Amino acid sequence: MTRNTSQREAIQQSLETAVRPLSPEEILEAAREQVPGLGIATVYRNIRRMVEEGQLHPVQLPDEPARYEPAGKGHHHHFRCRKCERVFDVEGCPGSLKEMLPEGFQLESHEITLFGLCKHCHP
Repeated sequence: MTRNTSQREAIQQSLETAVRPLSPEEILEAAREQVPGLGIATVYRNIRRMVEEGQLHPVQLPDEPARYEPAGKGHHHHFRCRKCERVFDVEGCPGSLKEMLPEGFQLESHEITLFGLCKHCHP
């Protein structure tokens, strides 16, 4: 069982109040509002434990470090802003992609990432 420290609580709260997946650096910045002396090693250690415990889900984008979001959000996709590099949740799904598969293939899962400019970066 993991001890709930003020650092871990600040990290959890940062992730729960975020409306999008966060990088470890973004988690650190948000959690430091509650725990000013928090260090990046503590953030990484807690992220690893929270993933192992099933509390966090890593969001993997091609050729990028993982970002993290609370587990249990259900099936959804992501949008990555090319300017600010933040990642946002996209609700909904195009549905079955089986018709796109080559003959004889079996689909097990899919990830869709949209790329463009977020509302803060769009002119």
